[in-house]
Amino acid sequence: MLFAPPRRRARADSIVPMINVVFLLLIFFLMTARIAPTAPFPVTPPEAQATGAAAGADILHVAADGTPAYGAATGADALAALADRTAPGPLLIRADAGLPMAQFAALLAELAALGVDDPRLVTVAP
Repeated sequence: MLFAPPRRRARADSIVPMINVVFLLLIFFLMTARIAPTAPFPVTPPEAQATGAAAGADILHVAADGTPAYGAATGADALAALADRTAPGPLLIRADAGLPMAQFAALLAELAALGVDDPRLVTVAP
């Protein structure tokens, strides 16, 4: 009697490599995720207005090293010229992006001492 050889069963695909990839991705995302602490209280960030500067508006230019310029005057002369400012409305400040915040804060304190009550920082859209 002649028997046919037993049929080999088709081997099922192993899902072990897929499980390995999933765990590697999980570890990757856990290691690269930035877990930020929760804020202690809700904060509403300020909004910038998209209006252009008015022609002839008062503009104070500030260089990256903190040197102010107002009209034709620069340095301490610019601050003296601001003391004599009579123009109504806000003072626009065009500060260089490289200006350290500590110097900008000191400049705002000087402007407040000179009587400038509405300084506005000119920004650009990202």
